[in-house]
Amino acid sequence: MEEYVFLTDDVFKSVISSTPLISIDLIVENENQQILVGYRNNRPAKGYWFVPGGRVQKGESLDLAFSRLTEVELGFKQERTDASFMGVYEHFYDDYAYGAEQSTHYVVLGYKLRANVDIFDLPKEQHNQYKWLNKDEILNQNDVHLHTKWYLDPNLKL
Repeated sequence: MEEYVFLTDDVFKSVISSTPLISIDLIVENENQQILVGYRNNRPAKGYWFVPGGRVQKGESLDLAFSRLTEVELGFKQERTDASFMGVYEHFYDDYAYGAEQSTHYVVLGYKLRANVDIFDLPKEQHNQYKWLNKDEILNQNDVHLHTKWYLDPNLKL
């Protein structure tokens, strides 16, 4: 079994000031071709609708990270081989969970998967509410974060 490490707050602050973070975003599509978004509780992207996802931990393979994140973010484990790789994205933020004085750079691996998720059973740690949106709604709502919109239209600019 693989072992991975969650960093302490002090170590993590040092890491985000020095290097990009690697994360996986989950672009979950239901049978009606709608995308799952959650309203962010935390920085970065606090106050925006955003797709589920999270960081890859030190020592954690991408396969293990994907399975962990689907379980933590969606309530069920899914294998990375069951999803479609959408590409590598870069997300830049002026802040992070520790405050506005810290900028953050993510290298994000986007994966699309199909699932009919009950939005009322999803965890509330990162997102306090969820909804399904179609492509037009995502692209036209001001409260959907640009980084989420990029998964549907990579030509959008900052």
